Amino acid sequence: MTVVAFDFDGTLSDSEMTVLLGDRCGVADEMAEITEQSMNDEIDYAESLRKRAALLEGLPAEDAQAAYDQVELREGAAELIEELNDAGVTTAILTGGFERGVAAALEREGATVDHIVSNRLPMTDDETELTGDVEGPLIEGTKDDALESLAEDVGVDMEDTVAVGDGANDLPMLNVAGLAVGFVPKPAVEPHCDVVVTSMDEARTELLEADVLPAADR
Repeated sequence: MTVVAFDFDGTLSDSEMTVLLGDRCGVADEMAEITEQSMNDEIDYAESLRKRAALLEGLPAEDAQAAYDQVELREGAAELIEELNDAGVTTAILTGGFERGVAAALEREGATVDHIVSNRLPMTDDETELTGDVEGPLIEGTKDDALESLAEDVGVDMEDTVAVGDGANDLPMLNVAGLAVGFVPKPAVEPHCDVVVTSMDEARTELLEADVLPAADR
């Protein structure tokens, strides 16, 4: 048995949720700048996430949902996830992004994973707008802890895990996984990757080579 853990924004999806949300309230450029600094390990991830969430204070609920509805899986992502599921691989999404956007993208493609660990943007008590806060396990918590906990829960040795990511907040899980796959990784991340891919098809090839997917599927 194997665990394959994917990052979401920039990996399974080429959407950036905070930027899509920021576009709804005119702060997309500021969002993109903060995101880029964080992914290049120039500022602390938790600090960057709180800064981005604060920019969204007051965003109406319907605008937030419209942004989540724009989140899309990358070409080939749903098919790769399905193939992994069919092969009995435990699939997971470990993301600092937001559960509603992840859920919307998966549902649109009819894709499912075994585990999702993500953050949330809370609404006001009357559910009409975003508060500007952010909640969840992957603000201060790191993806290595999430991956190690998941591996323990399903009875998989860490050497049998795979992590796929692109940004600095993926470094903890990339550094502890048995196979670290960089998906068009940022310059600060690439040296920590065992292999680098630029498409889901290339990721599938690497998983075949690593015997994560069975040889019969070659």
